Amino acid sequence: MKSPLHIAPFSIRIEAEILSDLRERIRNTRWPDQAPGIAWEQGTDLEYLRRLLAYWADGFDWRAQERELNAADQFRAELDGVQIHFVHERARHGHGIPLILTHGWPSTFAELLPLVPFLTDPAAHGIDGPGFDVVIPSLPGYGFSERPAQMGVNYQHVARLWHRLMQGLGYPRYGAQGGDFGAGISTFMALSDPEPMIGVHLSNLEIAPYTGPGSRPLSAAEESYRARNAEFWQAEFGYKAIQSTKPQTLGYGLNDSPAGLAAWILEKWHGWADSRGNLDERFSRDFLLTTVTLYWVTQTITSSMRDYFDNDNRRFRVTLGPQEFVSVPTGIAVFAHTFVDEGTPPREWAERLYNVRRWTPMPSGGHFAPAEEPELLARDIAAFFAGL
Repeated sequence: MKSPLHIAPFSIRIEAEILSDLRERIRNTRWPDQAPGIAWEQGTDLEYLRRLLAYWADGFDWRAQERELNAADQFRAELDGVQIHFVHERARHGHGIPLILTHGWPSTFAELLPLVPFLTDPAAHGIDGPGFDVVIPSLPGYGFSERPAQMGVNYQHVARLWHRLMQGLGYPRYGAQGGDFGAGISTFMALSDPEPMIGVHLSNLEIAPYTGPGSRPLSAAEESYRARNAEFWQAEFGYKAIQSTKPQTLGYGLNDSPAGLAAWILEKWHGWADSRGNLDERFSRDFLLTTVTLYWVTQTITSSMRDYFDNDNRRFRVTLGPQEFVSVPTGIAVFAHTFVDEGTPPREWAERLYNVRRWTPMPSGGHFAPAEEPELLARDIAAFFAGL
């Protein structure tokens, strides 16, 4: 029998010296020249980043953001010898459905916080559905969660930690929801130990189904999706190639330069969100800089990138076999702008791997759906679990 979890309350308090050093580094940035051609085509736009960093140094109020983050009930628990940070917010009325929400990269637990009021008190927001006890952990090596000093901290490894966390919190049955790496972890929670799982809800498809010998032929829609997906990754694969092979080398620069860190992270938020090329229309500067600042003050960009080495490197890459199928009821919210040029997967593609009970095409929103369209996503989560 496993020992009970040691759980301690947690609040964020970053030392003033760290913030002062950050501002000084921003002011001393050595800027490259502007890339010719269309803005953002060769990476993060120089003028955008200059304006944002000027605000980061002289206008951004980290203490105000810290207070907002600390309004959530936060804790740390020791799991397999490492400290894992998480938010735990209970349903405002009655017994909530336990639900663990998992973010991805380059994100933090803050991306998921906009979902909390909708899920813990749905009636107050006009949502006809159950309330939830929400658990939002920071992935190992992100923010205030430690990462084990070993290789192979992959989907399966974290899925086991999350089962341990939920059961340690006293939940014998629970659901899981996630996007990006969070979708992969939620999937493997259901594959590795389906018994306690009520259901799985995904905001994008992270794990490709088995399509080898013995599988049914691809439909025309699946063929089209695979071709467009391959074309997209041919152009977009650069960041993933280096993070899955040499994350440590990249980490020296990103951990030392606020400009480099912001450029690396925000290029993905620009490209993957449903922002029509304008981040300022979709997200506030304070929200984006809170995300980047969390990586900076915890010095976790390098450890976060090891997720790619541990999941995508050929030494660790997981390939599903023909017998692997998620029998746990699954709901999928289909955000067409998850990767704008990747195309939208057809339902039959998802049904190769999942017991799809709910499939919801969304009118707007992208890869960072919890921050982009929290109410749309929360309504779909509530409807899915109500149907179970």
